[in-house]
Amino acid sequence: MAVLLTAREIEYGFGGQTLLDKIDLQIDAGERIGLLGRNGAGKSTLLRIIHRELTPDSGRIDTHPDLRTALLPQDLPPEMPPTVFDVVAVGLGRRGALSTEYRRVSLRLAVDSDLQAAGRLESLHQEMDAVDGWDAERDVGRVLTRMTLDPDARYDQLSAGMQRKVLLARALVAQPDLLLLDEPTNHLDIESIDRIEDILLKWPGALLFITHDRAFLERLTGRIWELDRGRLTAWRCDYPTYLKRREAALDAETQANRRLDRKLAEEEAWKRQGLKARRRRNEGRVRALKALRAERQARREATGDPRILAQQAERSGKLVIVAEKIGFRYDGRTVIDSFSSVIMRGDKVGIIGPNGCGKSTLLQILLKQLAPDAGRVRHGTRLEIAYFDQLRAQLDETRSVQDNVGDGNDTLVINGKRRHILGYLKDFLFTPERARSPVKVLSGGERNRLLLAKLFMRPANLLVLDEPTNDLDLQTLELLEDLLVDFPGTLLLVSHDRAFINNVATSTLVFEANGRVVEYVGGYDDWVRQRSAQAAARPAAAKSPVTPKRERSARPRKLTYREKEALASLPDQIENLETEQARLFETLADPQFYQQEGQAVAAARQRLADLEDELQTAYRRWEELEAIERRIQSNAAS
Repeated sequence: MAVLLTAREIEYGFGGQTLLDKIDLQIDAGERIGLLGRNGAGKSTLLRIIHRELTPDSGRIDTHPDLRTALLPQDLPPEMPPTVFDVVAVGLGRRGALSTEYRRVSLRLAVDSDLQAAGRLESLHQEMDAVDGWDAERDVGRVLTRMTLDPDARYDQLSAGMQRKVLLARALVAQPDLLLLDEPTNHLDIESIDRIEDILLKWPGALLFITHDRAFLERLTGRIWELDRGRLTAWRCDYPTYLKRREAALDAETQANRRLDRKLAEEEAWKRQGLKARRRRNEGRVRALKALRAERQARREATGDPRILAQQAERSGKLVIVAEKIGFRYDGRTVIDSFSSVIMRGDKVGIIGPNGCGKSTLLQILLKQLAPDAGRVRHGTRLEIAYFDQLRAQLDETRSVQDNVGDGNDTLVINGKRRHILGYLKDFLFTPERARSPVKVLSGGERNRLLLAKLFMRPANLLVLDEPTNDLDLQTLELLEDLLVDFPGTLLLVSHDRAFINNVATSTLVFEANGRVVEYVGGYDDWVRQRSAQAAARPAAAKSPVTPKRERSARPRKLTYREKEALASLPDQIENLETEQARLFETLADPQFYQQEGQAVAAARQRLADLEDELQTAYRRWEELEAIERRIQSNAAS
């Protein structure tokens, strides 16, 4: 296999911190390498050095003759050409620039006979002949078709996800030998991620990419690089195998560090006793002690994992949110069409769909922040809501990290205990110096960690997270995942991270065609499996339009008029019972109440017990009727 690039003893520092410490690496033709590491470890810096966009402080990079590289940056460039075609054509260099100008001049001549434009068109013919530029438009068009992009769309009017697709097309169009991708799935919906994975699986060149998307890693990676404390470690295996080997390596490192610390402590104790007989032998021991000290001083400690803890409010009522035939239109388009759902305490609901389909709109309607055009939303009792906004609008760019969380206070009350704000922020990996920095200097991953710190500072029994995983490193992502799985309250989660949805969600709301939102049991893989089963069942049903007698008898019965009335009234009845139950809890918690006669106290306790029985009966009846109605709707849909 041909070697494309080798690097030896690469060093690079920034702001007094060594990001890359004597790094060696080699990239072979056709390799697919995933580059992992904590936020701020220097991953993006390494990609820019390989792309020759940055020059290392020291070291040497040797490349294959005529090596072509292309880079998809993590951050969107501030100034770009006007149309999608123009942006992608930049990837072809001079050929692309001539093709872009040729299109623009041709369009001008089509609407106006401009002699100056005609003269320029003639000279462009000659220039394009000289650089073989006539194939550029075809090359750009082919990539745009594969990426399902409109060549004439205005780039500055696209969403962040669509702009990243355009920049990826720009990187692909020149067919580079080495493709460098920095967080290629950020802001993309699942359909776009699937399409990009398919394109990259067929990519003939070498691929080096940074990502936090575990499903993307598992599907594409044949080799793992990990950047940790300035050192690069290569793992020639897939992602699941890497996780096991890395854990074993970290355990071995911990044991070695303990042995070094113990040996150093013993030698320091000996040194304090003073030098005794056999001076030559003692001098050797002193030299060994100095070597131990130097080794300990050079050691860079591993960055700790964040300690994410959610403050828990009192339990909400069993019924959390009821949506009844919700409809919403925007700019003449149906965003949500007759959506109904019941969210119970403890449900963890994932929400997925294409970019711009209305996921955030649905969240706002369910939280009563936005009024629907049709239908209604009802909330249960004792709801304490914490909302993670994907636009990070809750962060004040001009204030420090500390002030954004503490609002000028030095201490916080976390789960009933007072904590200094710097100690709390340390749990989210903010050093005291970083905690005093303004938000505007933070990276994307740091901003998300700050928003999580702000979110989990207050008690909640309903967590609403809109795209919480963007820019988070894998360790933080997995810890957040564990917290949400163990969270005893209710969760609404918008995410394009398939592994995250799989591991957290107990049910999934999927935006389908024409504003239809359908609920499926389980996570992303469960939805794909159920969708495939439904698609396979439709042709069979079409071939057998006449239903046999036995199948007809097995169909679920329809609700009677009285049952429909009961189904409509039960949510209100449950809400009233829970409200009365909450009032009784408050009454019985008041010490003054027990100064009354014993009969009043006994009656209140008895009523509380009766309410519990009535609620259980109402819930059982409601669930029975809901199950019948769901089966009827499922049959109608199929």
